[in-house]
Amino acid sequence: MRIAYIDCFAGIAGDMFLGALLDAGVPEQVLRDSATALNIGASLKVEKVDRSGISSVKVHVLERGHLAEGTSQIEQQTENGYTQQPRTQHEHKTGHPHTHEHGHTHTHEHDNAHEHHHGRSLTEVRRLIQSAALAEPVKQMAIRTFELLGASEAKIHNVPIDGIHFHEVGAVDAIVDIVCASAGVHHLRVDAWYCSSINVGGGTVVCAHGTFPVPAPATADLLNGMPTYSAHVQKELVTPTGAALLRMLNPTFGPQPPMRVEKIGYGAGTRNTKDFPNVVRLSIGEATEDSLRAPRASEDTANVTVLETALDDMSPQLLAHVAERALAEGALDVMLTPVIMKKGRPGTLLTLLCNPEQAATFERLILRETTTLGVRIRNDRRRCLDRTHVAAVTPYGNIRLKVGSLSGEVLNVAPEFEDCRAAAAAHSVSIKQVQQAAIAAYARDAEGEESAR
Repeated sequence: MRIAYIDCFAGIAGDMFLGALLDAGVPEQVLRDSATALNIGASLKVEKVDRSGISSVKVHVLERGHLAEGTSQIEQQTENGYTQQPRTQHEHKTGHPHTHEHGHTHTHEHDNAHEHHHGRSLTEVRRLIQSAALAEPVKQMAIRTFELLGASEAKIHNVPIDGIHFHEVGAVDAIVDIVCASAGVHHLRVDAWYCSSINVGGGTVVCAHGTFPVPAPATADLLNGMPTYSAHVQKELVTPTGAALLRMLNPTFGPQPPMRVEKIGYGAGTRNTKDFPNVVRLSIGEATEDSLRAPRASEDTANVTVLETALDDMSPQLLAHVAERALAEGALDVMLTPVIMKKGRPGTLLTLLCNPEQAATFERLILRETTTLGVRIRNDRRRCLDRTHVAAVTPYGNIRLKVGSLSGEVLNVAPEFEDCRAAAAAHSVSIKQVQQAAIAAYARDAEGEESAR
């Protein structure tokens, strides 16, 4: 089984991860083609640099031949040894200024005289990626990463995710970092991702609503549930883009698993701190038998909070609204079950699953948005398979499949229903016929990959 291990001893940022992918063997042209496919005038500048004695790869995002806005000043000055961080002013409705010490500095205050593409909404970014000439798995990974990033920003600012305009989703450098990283991950064809605990750095960061400890609010939300620590430097080491990429990869955290390492890549951040290599390390190789036998952290059961209430006097329209609102705000799942209540009245059992730290938020949502007078709350444990998405080529077009695995063994494969429905309508065939074709194509591809090894 092919596995990858990310060592975040100096944090992680989007450009650092790109550099590590290239240094670990992803062809440079794979990333260049992905940047060009976006059709936003973006390109890459790749160079070998030294970070405290470590030879590593630095990736710069160019916009129409110039360093992407928001990065050029900081990169030029840090490379020349300056410590003062200049701030660029960007118009933003949500207002979330902070300095990313890996090289992206933003103070998000808007002024109508200074408009640029940093105002792209998440909906616009989805459309941009969907229209690009990219492999379907690359599109899905990139869109998923942006949705995670958008959800955290929306949560912090208490606004709907599709209505927010903010720099991390709209900036050219963030779009290119995430799309090119997705292309690199797809090229590696890794079966399982692993990651060290994440060094977030230390100190404080200045935001629109005051000074906050590192990591910044959106980054902290993206890192929620991951093992983090603060050491060595009083600088911000993890950017929102880097955190969102980790969240998308959903790695198993812990020490490096037993593996035969074949490739090692070092991706450089902008700063060159004395006696502290500002790099992320990526190791690629084959899992050993000991690794395959060892239980993975993601197989362990996780704590979840379950909130329930039974309703017999509420409009189905409002129930649907509550379910949609809960999912949009980060609930793990919402179920509406028909029940018979006292006096023989038909009703609905609303069941909501969430992370324990979100329980108070969803308790208030249920009490505010429904007609109930009380909510039952309990803590449960659940176990989930590792989930990935792949695309299968069928006579009806590309169909995405959700793959569930345990310790690298595939246990469940399910075609995405919406893909099957659209393909069935386009080709005037039954949905089950498309589903069967997708599963057959997946099985054929899996057998071919196994034979190639």
